[in-house]
Amino acid sequence: MEELLARAIATSAFQALKGTYKGVVKISVLLVLTYLIAQGLNSFLPAADYRSALGLPNRVAVWAVAELHLMFAAFVLGVPIFALITEIIGVATREKRYDDLAREFTKLLAMAYTLTAVLGCVLLVLFIVLYPKFTGILSKIFKPTWIAYIVLIFGEVIVAYLYWYTWSLLQGVRKKWHLLLGLLVNLWGTALLFVADAWVTFMMSPAGIDDANNLVSLWGVIHNHTWMPINIHRLLANVAFGGAIVAAYAAVRFLNAKTDEERARFDWMGYVGSFIAIAAFIPLPFAGYWLGREIYQFSEQMGVSMMGGSFAWLWILQAMLIGSLFLASNFYLWLGMGRIPGAERYTKFQIGMMIVLTIGFIVWATPRSIIATGTEMSAMGGSHHPFLGLFGVMAAKNTAVNLMILTTFFSFMLYRRGNRIPIVPWAVAGKALQALAIAAAAAVVLGYGVYSYFVPSITRIGFSVYQVSAVLTSMALFVAIDIPLLKGAREIGAIRWGHIPARAQYALFFLAVSFTWLMGLMGYIRSGIRQHWHVYGRVMDESANAYTMAHGQATIIVSCIVVVFFLLVSVVFWLAARGGEPAESPAGEASAAKAAGSAA
Repeated sequence: MEELLARAIATSAFQALKGTYKGVVKISVLLVLTYLIAQGLNSFLPAADYRSALGLPNRVAVWAVAELHLMFAAFVLGVPIFALITEIIGVATREKRYDDLAREFTKLLAMAYTLTAVLGCVLLVLFIVLYPKFTGILSKIFKPTWIAYIVLIFGEVIVAYLYWYTWSLLQGVRKKWHLLLGLLVNLWGTALLFVADAWVTFMMSPAGIDDANNLVSLWGVIHNHTWMPINIHRLLANVAFGGAIVAAYAAVRFLNAKTDEERARFDWMGYVGSFIAIAAFIPLPFAGYWLGREIYQFSEQMGVSMMGGSFAWLWILQAMLIGSLFLASNFYLWLGMGRIPGAERYTKFQIGMMIVLTIGFIVWATPRSIIATGTEMSAMGGSHHPFLGLFGVMAAKNTAVNLMILTTFFSFMLYRRGNRIPIVPWAVAGKALQALAIAAAAAVVLGYGVYSYFVPSITRIGFSVYQVSAVLTSMALFVAIDIPLLKGAREIGAIRWGHIPARAQYALFFLAVSFTWLMGLMGYIRSGIRQHWHVYGRVMDESANAYTMAHGQATIIVSCIVVVFFLLVSVVFWLAARGGEPAESPAGEASAAKAAGSAA
């Protein structure tokens, strides 16, 4: 038996290395082909600073491919984070279902990695061919980071493939090595994100170069005004986005499930995915505030263009999308409470929370200036409505979003407590303190929101910090109390996984589509505020397409990108659903060896 097990382990290890080798070869071939195609086209096409792609505006061509690449990159960077967390929970609790769930998450990555790499290679070719002069400028400045990026790509490919292919091999006493691989996947992925963000943010807030655009300080170029805010913002967004896509995958599998066991499994997977998405989404607006603040600090003109100029109305769309995400998230949680025995005692809170969310949504989506005819503006006394205009300013919107975040957090906590009754002696006092924390945060947010109307704008801006601090402090205090409060709590009954209405799965679809559309929209705003600059204030875009397009045209392009993304994601879902293990996976033989050993 021992000889058979040793042989199976050796075979599994060989297959893991073989699968990893194939992954490295695949990436190597893609990079070589990219280089050859780019150089071939450059030598074949006439010399020019700008070229067009098949009659398409070069900005649109690059935008579409870049956005698709970023969406898949967000997915493949976000999923390993919560796959590792789930796997660690499985080790800590010794529950195999967490390990199986982490493996199910990771299974989605194989095809997604390939699509991300292909789209990245296409994007590089487009940059070299369509923007040869600008690409040359960036290459001169960022040459050391190109080398680092390639090293990181191969590093992540190696550890990611090893992480997947050694899942069955590295179990039991060897599990710590698998967790180490998972940690390395995330470290390499985060490093890749940080390097790529340096290129993006340099174009928004250049630093580290002289007046002739020559490199003065590589660290100065990397560590520009917006680099760290975008790092944090994208890291949170990637986790939220990845969770939403995984939840959508679980929803597909749930709706197509044939047995109660399958429905229970994918219901739980959908809940975990949505939980991760919403948990990462809650602090995302705070990271967005930080990024916006840094943009204003770097260039007030860019900040004004972003929030009060030509892009202002796109923020209304953003508000509607984020408001819809909050509503859909709470809707899913409330439907999910139907499968939790005892959760019905919290139904009484839902109407109040819905009122807060609805009012917050309305306030957040209210524009400051209204598009109106001359007669209408004359009747209003200007472009601002005499009453609704009060809700169009940031003071009202900051108040609304903080209350929506607080409400969504409260929904999560009620869901978590659904089937449990605290039995600790201080339960009543603990719950009272939690209620006080939520009420105090709401009072601070509302108080500063109202007071904002009576102070100068320079003072008003600082109030958002107090509002955010109050919300974060109350949430931290609530959780700090909740963990010991529910320790050893009496369970009313087990959660009935799989017993949830089908419409809850459509809420998960809605979350995934809304997250994706929001990513596309915000990506356009972030890039668009540079207007006719490649590098803001330093390198001008002198192509024929260096103009800011109409909002309608921009949103149509974003929508088309989202449709293409989900068509590609559908292929990923289909491939993940039709086959459990890859051909090179060691799971089959290792399991067979264990079974043979048990039989012996």
